[in-house]
Order: sequence, then structure tokens, then C-alpha cells
Amino acid sequence: MFIDPHAHMVSRTTDDYEAMAAAGIVALVEPAFWVGQPRTFVGTYVDYLSSLVGWERFRAGQFGIRHYCTIGLNSKEANNEALAEGVMEWLPRFAMKEGVVAIGEIGYDEQTPLEDKYFRAQLTLARELGLPVMVHTPHRDKKRGTSRSMDVCEEMGLDPSWVVIDHNNEETVRETLDRGYWAGFSIYPSTKMGNARMVELLKQYGGDRIIVDSACDWGISDCLGVPKTARLALESGIAESVVRQVTYENALTVYGKSGQMQASDWLNPPPIDQRTLFEGNSILRGGRDPLVETPTRHRCDSLHGDDLLIE
Repeated sequence: MFIDPHAHMVSRTTDDYEAMAAAGIVALVEPAFWVGQPRTFVGTYVDYLSSLVGWERFRAGQFGIRHYCTIGLNSKEANNEALAEGVMEWLPRFAMKEGVVAIGEIGYDEQTPLEDKYFRAQLTLARELGLPVMVHTPHRDKKRGTSRSMDVCEEMGLDPSWVVIDHNNEETVRETLDRGYWAGFSIYPSTKMGNARMVELLKQYGGDRIIVDSACDWGISDCLGVPKTARLALESGIAESVVRQVTYENALTVYGKSGQMQASDWLNPPPIDQRTLFEGNSILRGGRDPLVETPTRHRCDSLHGDDLLIE
């Protein structure tokens, strides 16, 4: 069994859910993020957050995957102050909804004063609500931005054991772990972290407080990044206990602190009935026969899953 603790499923097709379920992914966390096209009205952001706690939970459940999300104002759109102020008014309402396991993904993009302002405001919200935090580290000037993100978390009174610093690489991982944070790694082709590089980091650092995710989104990305990395790690001699830590247990531990996520959610899954509708809508198209079953266990409960092509 696997958890993908960073997957932007709103930008993926329904057959990705089907493939993820077949590969053994039993749960995922979908962080609120920048969707590529800048949002110019608060209402569009509210509708987006509504889809994370509504339609996406429904789509995932149609394939037996438990869907959770994080709620937040992303760093890029924090630079639109009028939008940001409006979104901040809505965040507490969404953060208390079922299935929300953290505030995120928040942090820095260009490390501007407005990004800093709303990063701090959302850290305060997380502390007040007793929720973990998912931090997005910047694509540019990553090392300095990662250090600054942790500095600010500590200034705002956050316990590092409640904070996931995501999108780490070889330059940032040592400091992230040394300071007591969870270190997330996104298996994202060409830009963030590759399977083989991840395996080398596991050989060096082990599995304590390391989390592997796909960060799959609208870009060139792979929704099967987690199971593919698990397979390559096992083939490379990484202990199965370590692989299970980084692809399942660690994500459950940190996001379970929210009180919204527990293993029983997928170990005792509800029936799958693709005849059901969400606000009148179905995932079925073109006369496809619906899947109707009462699962007694997930179809892939081992780290040694089906054949996966590792890129």
C-alpha cells in the first residue's frame, strides 16, 4: 500500500485515479496550489477550494482511494494583495471541513514581502486550528528559501514535527532533517527529483522523517511516481521497512496529527458504486459499465506491486 501525500488531482484525468488504485495507492493528499492561470476573483478561488473538498473526494472514492487535502493561499497568488485578503477570509471555513489534513501548500515563490506576510498569517491559522503545515519551497534560490521558511516557522511558534518542508533536493535535505522537520521529495521528471536520485538519498539518509510524493499536476509529471520509486528502491537493496516508511507510514504519521486521516479509512473501505452521482454528475462517460463492489481489502497490499515502468 502507498500514500501519495502531494498530488494535484484537479489537473489530472479520471483514468489517473484508476491507474493509481491499480498500483496500490490507497490514499492521497491534494494541496491547494496555483493552477497555472492566475485567478483574479475571490469567487474563483472559493470554487476551486470547494472542488478539493467535494468533487475530488468523490472522484477518488469511485476507485477506492481516500482523498484528503490541504487548504491554503499559494505563494504565487499571495502577490495579488486584493485577492489574497479575500481568500484569507475564507480559509478558516474550509480548513475545518472534513478531510482537510493541513494548511498548505504555503511558503515562498520569489520571497517577496507579500509572500512573507501571508505565509506568516497562514502559519498563525495553522497553529490556532491545531493543523500540520505543508511548506512549498521555492524553485529559485531554493536553499536560501528553504532555510528562510524554517526560520519563519520557528519565529511563528510552529513545532517542526508538525511541518512538512516539501520539494527538497540534495542541497536542502540535511538542514531540513537536522532542524527536526519532515522532508518531502517530489518525484517530478527533470525538475525536482528523479527516482534514481531519490534512491541514493535513501541510501544516505534512511527513512526517518522522509516522505516521497509525486506532486503530479498539469505539467509533465507522473501520478505513479511513488510506487515507481518504491519498486526501484527495493530493486536497489533498500530495506522494505524503509520503503514503507517513506511511501506510507511517515505521511500517515504527520497528516494523521490533524485527526482527519487514519489507516482505518482505507483498511475498512466503504463500498465502491460508480452508479452514484455527485451533484448530478457521474465519472462515467460513453456508456461505460459502472464498477460496483464491496472491497474486503485493497487489490494491492504489498510493496511488490504490478509491473511499473521506472523512468
